Amino acid sequence: MIRDDVKAALITAMKARDSETTAALRLIQAAIRYRDIEERTGNDTIDDDKLVIEVLLKMAKQRRESIDMYEKGGRPELAAKEEAELKTINSFLPKQMSEEEAKVAITGLIAETSASSIKDMGKVMALIKERYASEMDMSKAGPLVKSLLNNN
Repeated sequence: MIRDDVKAALITAMKARDSETTAALRLIQAAIRYRDIEERTGNDTIDDDKLVIEVLLKMAKQRRESIDMYEKGGRPELAAKEEAELKTINSFLPKQMSEEEAKVAITGLIAETSASSIKDMGKVMALIKERYASEMDMSKAGPLVKSLLNNN
């Protein structure tokens, strides 16, 4: 389980006195614990790895946005810190699809849903989120779906 991998990596980073990695891993664990508390109030039971992946994807998205803002704001030292955290987060995520693999998957889903125009984008995006949420960057999937539907 990914949760166990994070815990083992934290112990390793602490023993190696790697303060940046330790801090990032503690952030990951805190976010996972927070999500666990949220789940206790809900009725849906969710697969543990799926829950952890959702948390990690959200954290990765936040880091990418922060990096972009820091670079635009002329704060390279803060951007570098966020990049280090993003690298740690990404090490626990499943391998992400390349743009070509994503195009092939999206084209298959467009054919499966018989989507023909931009009006059908919601159906395609729902299937992408259901099947490929952990493997595909959703911020890149939207524009890809839009361009592929416009080409039809």
